[in-house]
Order: sequence, then C-alpha cells, then structure tokens
Amino acid sequence: MFPTALMKPIRYSILALAFASAIPAASAVDLNCRGPANVESYRYAWKLRGGLSWIAGIMFPTSGVGELKTTYPTPGRNFIDSSLLITASASGFYAYETQMDPSGGRTLMTYHAYVWKDKSRKERTLFDYGSGVAHLHKETPEKQWDKTDPIPAGSFHDVVSAIHYLRQNAATIHGPVATTIYSDGKSYPVIVRPADRRVFTIGNQQIGASGFEFVDAPGGRKWPGGMKIWISDDARRIPFRIEIIQSMASLQLDLQSIDSCAFMQAAK
Repeated sequence: MFPTALMKPIRYSILALAFASAIPAASAVDLNCRGPANVESYRYAWKLRGGLSWIAGIMFPTSGVGELKTTYPTPGRNFIDSSLLITASASGFYAYETQMDPSGGRTLMTYHAYVWKDKSRKERTLFDYGSGVAHLHKETPEKQWDKTDPIPAGSFHDVVSAIHYLRQNAATIHGPVATTIYSDGKSYPVIVRPADRRVFTIGNQQIGASGFEFVDAPGGRKWPGGMKIWISDDARRIPFRIEIIQSMASLQLDLQSIDSCAFMQAAK
C-alpha cells in the first residue's frame, strides 16, 4: 500500500492564485529563515529564454514567480515531499512534485502538471517497489488513461528530485556521472556533470556557486530536455539559479528570497 499522501498531489490551481500575489519583487536575494524546522522554501522570479522563446511565448507564458518547497521527515512522517510551482504572470502554471524516501535516494511518486489558456495536462506515477512496477496516470481535458511499466533500473530522478540529489552530492561530483531522468512516463539515460561557476548576491554577501547540468547521454533514448543548476559552495547548498531546458526555450528561475532553511538540519 502507498501512503495516503502519495495519492493526493497538491491542488496547484488553487495554490497558484494565492502564490502569484504572495511574493514581493526583490532586486537581490534576501536571506530570511523562519517557519517550521523541517520545511524549506525558496522563492524565484522566472522568465522564458532561448533563441525560439518568442515563438514559445505565443503558446505558453513567458515570466512569473516560482517556489521550490521541501518538507523533510518528522516523527510519524517518514518521507520527503518536494515541489516546484512555477506560476505565470498571466493565468497559468507549471508544477512538479515528488516524494522520496528519507534518504532522498529513492523516488516514491512523481507528478507533473500545467495549465495555460485552454490547455492543461497532468500526470502522476506511483512506484511500487514491492511489485517492481510503476503505475502511471495521465489526464487532459479530452481524456485520461492509465499504464503500468517496470520500474526503471538503477537510480533515477525527476525534475525536483534531481535538484535534491545535486544538493546532497554537489561536493562529490567532479566529473560526469551517469543516471536516469524519469519524465512523461519514460526513462532517459543522462549524464550529470560540472558546469561553470558563478557568484550570486545574498543580502550583502557574495556567494560562489558551482554549476551542474543534466544532459542527454549518447546511445540511449534521447531526452528532449535538460537542466542546469547553480548551487552555493557552502554547506547550505542554496539553489541560486535553475534552468529547465525545453525544445524551443528554457525556463530560467533566479532566487529572490529564502523563507525557510531546513536543509542543513535535515542533512545532519
């Protein structure tokens, strides 16, 4: 049996409306940790970038705000919930959600949804490790369908658990590392590798951050996407910038504020 929480993805359409008005504009990152000790929340401004972003902008939103939120285990709650909610300046949102075991090494559930104008789609996969199968459910306004597949072999990540993986392992990734990205009900062989370093401002401090990228691995099913993330070099492992690369453009999220900082406590 799956935990009840696995069966109830966040109602993003409601959250998006509240979230769009909840984040003040900020010119520099502000560190302001508060809230429960097991909850972590990073807030971003995002924009659509890339050579064909003007074409993508005809069909999808081009800017807005985002929140990366992670809730760590507490007594009686033995898993990690993490979500990335990307809300458009106009009506609409992208949403990613994952649930992991307490170590963050095994994905228990992955969820992805978007709403824009008259277009919407959502999909959820539950991983039943006891039986070795993944249960996939997809919905659009026109139809819904279910599918069962074997669980991908080896370690695998979705968009949100990939960010968590990097924060856990950034200090030890010095060269290419092979892994798998699970997206849209399919598994893609990818390589995680170091990228360029940058300096970001937080409060009155300048903090160095190392870049990492997930890229398509040769010889397997081609991943029609990519990710690039800059994570602070200090123990906080702050995700300053997140780029989610798509075929026509990429979503670039730049950190604006930190509401809660549970990572160091949860990592002990």
